[in-house]
Amino acid sequence: MPIRREHRHFYPIDWRELSAAIRFGRAKGRCERCGRPHGESVYHLPGGRWFDEAAGCWRDGRGRPVRRPLPDPRQPEQAGGAAMVPGKGGEPWRRIAVRLSCAHLDQDTANNSDGNLAALCQSCHLNHDRPWNMQKRRLTILMRRALGDLFEGPYRR
Repeated sequence: MPIRREHRHFYPIDWRELSAAIRFGRAKGRCERCGRPHGESVYHLPGGRWFDEAAGCWRDGRGRPVRRPLPDPRQPEQAGGAAMVPGKGGEPWRRIAVRLSCAHLDQDTANNSDGNLAALCQSCHLNHDRPWNMQKRRLTILMRRALGDLFEGPYRR
């Protein structure tokens, strides 16, 4: 995940090397939460299920094999037609490209200890940051409301 220019001073100078060491050295190019492989395109279902082509099975959002049998998306005759396209019947799967990023687990960019960094795919990273992002969203709304009160009078709903 690219770092915004205004936030670059929060990261160390060697962040690229540190991030690569976590993503490809320690995690070996796979998400540390769900196991999705970096740089590949995977079939994805709602709810976080994804198809692991190396193992030939569907996995849940935590990387565990799904117990309920689902059709193999690589074989159209088994999938129920030519190809299952979202919105055209059958399971609404789609292909997504997986990108790993190095996440700070405690949201502190100054804490670059090995235990605080994790290689996460975009889905797991968003899920991990969700409470923090909701809190930032709430503060942004409150700040806009306060500015409205300050310059435009009472805030109208």
